Amino acid sequence: MTRDDINAICATFPGAELSDPWGGGHDAWKIGGKMFASIGVKGDGVSVKTPDVETAALLIEVGAAEKAPYFHRSWVRVQWEGADPAEMADRLAQSYDIVRSGLTKKFQATLAPRA
Repeated sequence: MTRDDINAICATFPGAELSDPWGGGHDAWKIGGKMFASIGVKGDGVSVKTPDVETAALLIEVGAAEKAPYFHRSWVRVQWEGADPAEMADRLAQSYDIVRSGLTKKFQATLAPRA
């Protein structure tokens, strides 16, 4: 997987917007101003939100992810070298859904359902 692959998946989510909030070549995908995926300058992995700290710890423990630097403990970083595209798409979708569900109901009503 590559940065372009990740960006292509994220671009399919309703209301998803790409920005570079820190400058220098970061890709931050947001919904309603809240980030759900971030690709660092190195461009070898993507940080995503998990449902909770316990899930993040489990993913790290089994080697499916690593601690996402600079993020809350409920976030993990998934390297895309050798990553299964379907699994990566599921991780991104789950992160998007978690963040989207935390937005106001009024804002959520303006978004198309995720296919």
